[in-house]
Amino acid sequence: MARSLTDSWLADICAHFGLKAYDLAHYVGVDAGQLSRIGTGQRSLTPLTEEALAPLVAALPAPAPAGGALRLASAAAPPAPALAPPEAAPLAARLDYCRHHARRLRRQLAPLEAQATQAARWAVALPALRAALPPDPGPAAEPDPTTAWPAWQAWHRHRWLERRPTVLPPDLSARYHLLRLRAEALEAEAEGLAGLLR
Repeated sequence: MARSLTDSWLADICAHFGLKAYDLAHYVGVDAGQLSRIGTGQRSLTPLTEEALAPLVAALPAPAPAGGALRLASAAAPPAPALAPPEAAPLAARLDYCRHHARRLRRQLAPLEAQATQAARWAVALPALRAALPPDPGPAAEPDPTTAWPAWQAWHRHRWLERRPTVLPPDLSARYHLLRLRAEALEAEAEGLAGLLR
């Protein structure tokens, strides 16, 4: 298992998979208050709760090492044509425009990137989560929770896992690509303008 059920595991699971605490509590089969008390150490895990949470905790990545990502150097520019130095004012105005609108597009893009990342995480984690449950009897074979609680709990968890998104839907995927391409174009233009103004 990559992590143990200690420290910030509740927040880590919710952040990694894009869940609200009440949604995770719904899967585990406790109310949100109970799960919160478990997460803060005010209440201990029952064996059934730990069994339900263990595959989710195991799917969490190990903490990343400190340090920033490497930035690739851009390709060398071709020799400049024989032009007089450009007037700075229109270039500076356009540079401000490009930077402002690129930042706005990146803010709009961020939640879509988060959704797509969480969908990819679910796609990776779901096989192990399903394998940790008893076999799925199918959506129509709902057991009676009053007489077969463990079977109903397993059936319920299979249905809960079925609702986890594993891809960004087509409409949001189109929006993601449109925003990304526009932001990248403005960022590239801003980089060129900044070079001219140096």
